Amino acid sequence: MLILAIETSCDDTAIAVLKVTGAKAKPDLVVLSNTISSQVKLHSKYGGVYPTLAAREHEKNLPKVLKKSLKDAGLKSPADVDIIAVTSGPGLSVALWRGINFAKELAKKYDKPLVPTNHIEGHIYSNWLRPVAVKSKLQITYLRRGFGRQANYKKDGGQKMFPALCLIVSGGHTELTLMSGHGKYKLVGRTRDDAAGEAFDKIARILGLGYPGGPAISATAEKFKILNLKFKIPTLPRPMIYSKDYDFSFSGLKTAVLYLVKGQNEKNKTKKLSPALKTAIAAEAQQAIIDVLVYKTLKAAKEFKAKSIMLSGGVSANKLLRETLKKEAAKIKTPVSIPEMEYTTDNAAMIAMAAYQSYKLKAISYKLDDIEADANWELV
Repeated sequence: MLILAIETSCDDTAIAVLKVTGAKAKPDLVVLSNTISSQVKLHSKYGGVYPTLAAREHEKNLPKVLKKSLKDAGLKSPADVDIIAVTSGPGLSVALWRGINFAKELAKKYDKPLVPTNHIEGHIYSNWLRPVAVKSKLQITYLRRGFGRQANYKKDGGQKMFPALCLIVSGGHTELTLMSGHGKYKLVGRTRDDAAGEAFDKIARILGLGYPGGPAISATAEKFKILNLKFKIPTLPRPMIYSKDYDFSFSGLKTAVLYLVKGQNEKNKTKKLSPALKTAIAAEAQQAIIDVLVYKTLKAAKEFKAKSIMLSGGVSANKLLRETLKKEAAKIKTPVSIPEMEYTTDNAAMIAMAAYQSYKLKAISYKLDDIEADANWELV
């Protein structure tokens, strides 16, 4: 089975081809192509994603990305695939519609079933994806970068991972979901305001570090560690870290950083932070976010007796978060699955994987006219 997947939930135009062979219970999954056209440079001057601009770029990029993804997969046209999948939500409505309309045109033209797919579910299933397969003269081989870090789907269909506690952290989402089996989810906790990714973006803007904020703060915080700088920076709050529920809130942390920066500028009688001071605040802000994420995740894992923890979403690319979660989870003897770096940000390979699982479980034939964008599509 070949699945062509399309992802346009935000500002990345992505198309991938996933090859599935073998028994349904223990399939062999090979990502033949995973093409992404990023719009980061276009949106950086706005300090965030500008929806109408994103939609316009998707319209322009989709045909180009499709052509490259098919070529990389060794296919001539969409006629060669068995299923087409498309992200239908959650995300930016105008961006989602560009991908959906494009997918509908392909499905109609080539008479292929179209599977609407949940973006969050895609992030969860990124844990089962291996690196993109590359063609050699003799065979298809896997790139070995970081091999074995993700969950092993082929071994047992992933069943031994369940129940799994999924921490999904991205620009617009921060939530804990208990996955009792394929397609079976229970929401445990979510953000009440800013998601972790949004907090990184806003704090980076306050510190003048640029966009996207996550990588900018991570890089700046790393300098603080390397230089071993020592400042008496007030400890920033860890919002809701000890609350009785598993919800998150990061807007207060952003505000605390804002007041801290203003206070430091007034104290030093300047309008600009020194580079050293900036790195110290970035390091403390990053640590505050990670402390909350990890503490609540481990607490929930123990309460719900999770057999594994799965990290996913754009923020899962954060090196310190990955290291801290694995280190702390080891203390309670709970294995952690972390996606390959290429599958942490929005991509279509994860949508293909989620669509395959959904199609296999439900075997539903969707009518094209019934498939619409749902900007707030709840996984559970």
